[in-house]
Amino acid sequence: AAGTVPRRRAPASDMGRGLPLLLLPLALLAAPARAEGGTAAAEEVQIEVLHLPEACSPKSKKGDLLNAHYDGFLASDGSKFYCSRTQNEGHPKWFVLGVGQVIKGLDIAMMNMCPGEKRKVTIPPSLAYGQQGYAQGKIPPNATLIFEIELYAVNKGPRSVEAFNQIDKDGDKKLSELEISQYLKEEFARDGKKRHPSAHDEILADIFKKNDHDGDGFISAKEYNVYQHDEL
Repeated sequence: AAGTVPRRRAPASDMGRGLPLLLLPLALLAAPARAEGGTAAAEEVQIEVLHLPEACSPKSKKGDLLNAHYDGFLASDGSKFYCSRTQNEGHPKWFVLGVGQVIKGLDIAMMNMCPGEKRKVTIPPSLAYGQQGYAQGKIPPNATLIFEIELYAVNKGPRSVEAFNQIDKDGDKKLSELEISQYLKEEFARDGKKRHPSAHDEILADIFKKNDHDGDGFISAKEYNVYQHDEL
């Protein structure tokens, strides 16, 4: 609701950074906030396509996992408040589209975008940081934002049927602690990053805390598929 302080999400911890965990949220900005006035119409976001590749497939949709670089500017004076190329050793950012991991305006602006496409988008305050602004990100109150975005990849999102079935080894349509533990071990081995021995147990506990809503020790298809863009 208008006038409330936007909720902020903390950045992923070091133990999970760089790991494509299917059950952990990723953040686009350092601490993205919920937009105020979320009922604003999609046409309030202005989209200018700077480059469109000849082969435009697949197009992004809600729930897809995107990989992109972007620069953020204040429309008032053109000053840059964010550049993804100066963060995380310059690696493009991964995030899930359309589920509130980024400001509402970016969720709208990056729909139906294809790999290799570049866009310049203008986002009004109501779909960005609203009346409060975001002091930590050097964004003043009631700021209109401009983003220049280059999209690199559009992948099946973390809550897709394929992702669920990949973890659900016994096919019983629910994820046990053993299944998710095994999945984490496989992902750790695949990305080859060094982690503290306690990282596995901490991430496993966090996954169940955030997803096992009925506390039965399993993550059901319904609990897992919170984005509702596929049917199990």
